[in-house]
Amino acid sequence: MSALVVLPVVVPLLAAAVLLLFRGQREFQRVLATGATALLLVVSAVLLAQVSAQGILAVQLGGWQAPFGITFVADHLSAIMVLITAVMALASAVYALVDIDPEREASGFHPLFQVLLVGINGAFLTGDLFNLFVWFEVMLIASFVLLTLGSSRAQLEGGIKYVSVNLVASMLFLTAIGLLYGFTGTLNMADLAVVLPEHDAGLVTTIAMLFMVAFGIKAAVFPLFFWLPASYHTPPIAISAFFAGMLTKVGVYALIRTFTLLFVADVGYTHTILLWIGGLTMVTGVLTAAAQNDIRKILSFHIVSQIGYLIVALALYTPLALAGAVFYLVHVIIAKANLFLIAGITRRLSGSFDLRHIGGLFQHAPFLSVLFLISALGLAGIPPLSGFWAKLLVIAAALEAAQWWVTGVALAVGLLTLFSMTKIWQYAFWSPLTNGVVLAQRPSRLLYAPTIALALLILLLGLWSEPLIALSDAAAAELLDPSRYVQAVLGPATSDVGLGAGHAPVAGGRP
Repeated sequence: MSALVVLPVVVPLLAAAVLLLFRGQREFQRVLATGATALLLVVSAVLLAQVSAQGILAVQLGGWQAPFGITFVADHLSAIMVLITAVMALASAVYALVDIDPEREASGFHPLFQVLLVGINGAFLTGDLFNLFVWFEVMLIASFVLLTLGSSRAQLEGGIKYVSVNLVASMLFLTAIGLLYGFTGTLNMADLAVVLPEHDAGLVTTIAMLFMVAFGIKAAVFPLFFWLPASYHTPPIAISAFFAGMLTKVGVYALIRTFTLLFVADVGYTHTILLWIGGLTMVTGVLTAAAQNDIRKILSFHIVSQIGYLIVALALYTPLALAGAVFYLVHVIIAKANLFLIAGITRRLSGSFDLRHIGGLFQHAPFLSVLFLISALGLAGIPPLSGFWAKLLVIAAALEAAQWWVTGVALAVGLLTLFSMTKIWQYAFWSPLTNGVVLAQRPSRLLYAPTIALALLILLLGLWSEPLIALSDAAAAELLDPSRYVQAVLGPATSDVGLGAGHAPVAGGRP
């Protein structure tokens, strides 16, 4: 079953290779791309089931034993992320059948999308920091080309900002990797978890700050988020929605992985910084979103705001907080991506993304209005939708840790998120048509299929949250007990890595 760990990378990689061989056959590409993402969903579901049944799975490629070979590891966190990636990939692939024009398809949209999935799943499953860097670069190349596919002025401008800032993050990441390897002699994350406690805590913490900045840029945290709203609104909606759901979450995943497994020498320092970064990310994202009139820009700034909740949960570093982070990751990926997909249908109906030129959608598209309400209220955390449980877990963890100011900020940001969603509802759906605006076109029913499925998921995770909460608890337990990860990779003979002082949960910002 350990070979199952690499299949989420192998499936899209093979699909990309075949798609490149048949670039001129549009219909074949569409069928194969959609079928490959559906197969990826099946493989990812089986992987999560196996992890839940057997525990952490690890495989060493090429017959080299860890820490010398290439390691792939699937624990609850990575398996959950691979599964939600497959869900979003299938939703975006179906939407793209209508949304992506033949010119972009001829330019390589389908193989590029599969390559992007290779990079994302590789980042989630790798057990080595250098290979994490490699997978990040695969993601960067594929996402940059997808972002600029079509070569409009806005796309090129957004793409240049996107790739320039992310290249800076890559250089910082590579520098940090070099320093870490220079004084430990290893980059295998399980091996690092064993050897780092033997080195000077101050030096480890200094290098940790480089990783925090590098991953912080990719996660779009305060004050490093400006590249995101400048670029995510420029490509077609099928691409924007997938980017909105997944790309920054890979940066969040990297922060969670490294700041629970590796950089715990001084959690009172590093995680307190993360706590402040998370709070400021929430506030700046939601306030800037409230000032926008373009639906895509409102949603883009809300990506930033929601990232703040995830960073706060990581910073609190308790079982409840980390379980909340995992639950929140799944929820926000679904809700945010679906709002982008709904925005695309809104654009087809009204001819604009500008709220000042939209109106009357509740009268002319009541079903779309219901889908928007489910996703928007879910994002704001209104019960009984998934966002309520996600926010409740994070806020309860903040209360448990006596972080009163974080609790207040989280509640206030939730209200401001509701305000932004109400603003879209008021202008686009509830108000009558103005300025002679008429409905532009009737969208294909195929566009509704992924939005309906994702809206149902938001409802399901709200009304029946126990399975995801159980998975989130299991993921949090593994994150707080690194010995499980270490033994799965290096073998049962490895000395246990206990929680110790470095792994003590944060209470009030101090261990």
